Amino acid sequence: MGTIYYGDGASPIHIDDRTLAHLKVVIATKLRRGESFTLSWRHPDGEPAGRSTVWLHPSIPLRFVFDDPEPTTLSREWVEEMANSANSSGGIMVITEHLDDPGAVSRAENDATA
Repeated sequence: MGTIYYGDGASPIHIDDRTLAHLKVVIATKLRRGESFTLSWRHPDGEPAGRSTVWLHPSIPLRFVFDDPEPTTLSREWVEEMANSANSSGGIMVITEHLDDPGAVSRAENDATA
C-alpha cells in the first residue's frame, strides 16, 4: 500500500502501489504544467467507508511513498484514462485498471517520468 502525503500535517492518503505509480505520472505531468485540479478516490478497505477529494496545487508540498522498492511497469491505457479524467471538470478520479489489453504495458515508471 503506497501513500500520498499532501500539504503540511495532512492525513496520509493510502492507495495501492500500482495505482499510485500511475497516479504519480498523471499528477506530476499536471503539476509540472502549473495546473491545479482535484483528485478523488474511494476509501480503501480498513478505513471508514466513503470517498474523498483534495485540491492539488503546484505550490503545496506533495510526496509519494511506495512500499515496493521496485518500480512497476505502467499501462499506457490506464495512464491515458486517468489523464483524460484529470482534464475534465471533475478532476482525476482513481479508477480501476482494465486488464483486458495485455499489449498496453509500457516502459517502467522511471522511464515514463524521466
